[in-house]
Parts: sequence; C-alpha cells; structure tokens
Amino acid sequence: MTKITQMKNSRLAEEIHQRFFLESDIKKAIANTNRETFVPTGFRHQAYKLDALPMSAQQWISSPLTVAKMTQYLSPKGADRVLEIGCGSGYQAAVLSHLFRGVFTIERIEPLLREAKERFRSLGIMNVHTRNDDGQNGWIQYAPYDRILYSASPKSIPQRLIEQLCDGGILVAPIDKNGKQFITRYRKINGHLSEEKLESCIFVPVLNGVQL
Repeated sequence: MTKITQMKNSRLAEEIHQRFFLESDIKKAIANTNRETFVPTGFRHQAYKLDALPMSAQQWISSPLTVAKMTQYLSPKGADRVLEIGCGSGYQAAVLSHLFRGVFTIERIEPLLREAKERFRSLGIMNVHTRNDDGQNGWIQYAPYDRILYSASPKSIPQRLIEQLCDGGILVAPIDKNGKQFITRYRKINGHLSEEKLESCIFVPVLNGVQL
C-alpha cells in the first residue's frame, strides 16, 4: 500500500473503532487490508465510507463496519483456522488472513471467486484458500475448523457444518428468522450449539447450488 492508501485504511479502522470498540488486533487487521482493492472501480470514491456497496452478480460488499463486527464476534484470538461461507469480493477473507493461519473461503458464484482470487494474488495474500462450491456443504477436506463465519444469511445451520466445527469452536452467522436477520453467535459444546443473538443486520441470502 502507498503511504496515502495506508493512511486512508488506518483512518477507516479508527472511524469504525469510534462506532464499535475494536480489539487492537482486529483494528490492525482492518487498517492493514486495502479496502479500495475490493471495491468495484465505479465505487472507489466511496471505498472508505461505512456503507455496503453493490458489486457484480447482484451481490454486495459488506460495510467495513459490519466486517469488523463479524470478525470481532468470531473471537479470533487463539484460533488457527476459519471457514468462511460466501467469499464475495474477498474483503472479509482478507481481513481474516491477518488473524488466522489458514482462511478457507467458499463462493458459489464462479466469476466472483475468480475476481477475489486475483485480488488475493495482487495483495500477496498466501494463506487464503478458495473453493467454488455450495457453501452449505462446507469444506470437509480441511475440517475441523476453530471458527466458521457466514457472510450470507441462512435460515438455519446445516448439520454437516456443525460437524465441521471443532468442539469448543465458534460459528457466527446472520440468521434469517421469519424475514428478519440477526447476527447470531453459536458455540459448540459436546457436539451441540448454544445460541446467542447479538444484533439485527441485512445480508444477501444463502442460495443453493453453484452459479457459473
């Protein structure tokens, strides 16, 4: 990052911190992730606003405030590997790459994933692993995961994903209940999930299958 870009991202992290207290490692991860790289060219002038922005395939890049909150709700400290359902632009995965040794991210829309992979390459991010698949299947090859994060809104958590979460692990998802979404944090204890509703939110819905 250039000095000016670094300053813009540091300022973004500070603005988020003023709205929602960030732990120092998460604030640093936001400051060290170039938001501009993940925003479509036509919206670059809005890259550092705390707004969600449209991107291709009728999807959205989440507000940096939302990304910071979801990251902090994951409690990354002491965790090694995280699975993300819904790679999108790749911004959330890039932030997570500063906090986890391994980030495994799944995207069902193949062109979006291609673009995200190119962004990771351009930024020299080597610890993000990508897969084009229905995220509801998880990624059994590298399971179990210490953390699982949904970047899209499901109505419930599939059993196969619960099985891919470590015992004692945390899963954060914007759950859709009767048309209203709530960021919900689950902890897996003796094979079962405890549930903690955190705050209301708006995410794109989880869809089935793969889109080429």
